[in-house]
Amino acid sequence: MATILLVEDERTMRMLTSARLRDRFTILCARDGVEAMEVLAHRPVDLIIADVMMPRMDGYTLVKTLRADGNGIPVLLLTAKQSFEDKREGFSSGIDDYMTKPVNYEELIWRVDALLRRAHIANERKIVAGDTTLDSDTHTVTCGGQTLELPPKEFGLLYKLLSYPGQIFTRNQLLDDIWGYDSESGEDTVKTHISRLRNKLRDIQDFRIVTIKGLGYKAELQKEERL
Repeated sequence: MATILLVEDERTMRMLTSARLRDRFTILCARDGVEAMEVLAHRPVDLIIADVMMPRMDGYTLVKTLRADGNGIPVLLLTAKQSFEDKREGFSSGIDDYMTKPVNYEELIWRVDALLRRAHIANERKIVAGDTTLDSDTHTVTCGGQTLELPPKEFGLLYKLLSYPGQIFTRNQLLDDIWGYDSESGEDTVKTHISRLRNKLRDIQDFRIVTIKGLGYKAELQKEERL
């Protein structure tokens, strides 16, 4: 069972969120960032859910402190602050996801599951889809005894899509994630790289990259079709 550190200064919110998650996860609680750092010094944690506005050390500062220390633990901010600037500050500080209050707890569980899965993939640094293995250390795709080395951007796109099979990503999302927010590349760059990937991986039957018209792309596993 994964261990989650819930950092929330409001007692009612802390108790409610803890109660809704406790059936699926081990929950540790802290009332602010300072207390959270004390918990982390003594207990292993798989993920942090943190409020933004807290006494002594707020959520943004907590995340910045963790990242400055080289701690890559996934962090989801759960806050009433909803503006674009608030979200930008959150992601700039190093968070992994952001939800606004009031909380839809079913959605929160989906997001937590996705973050934990991504963290596992990041630690393993490999994705296995059927008989195909992606190795992020070597930027290679191996299938049927054949190994193909991909350029960094093409590999990054494929790794992103296969980390979340079935999830649709817009071209802008992929552009920001793979090329960076400050990149001068446009959406056509993503389209070109997707085309190259499809051409290079045309003989692999374990998955396919699907275009969702007007939305973006997703990776679709083909295991069911091969049974």
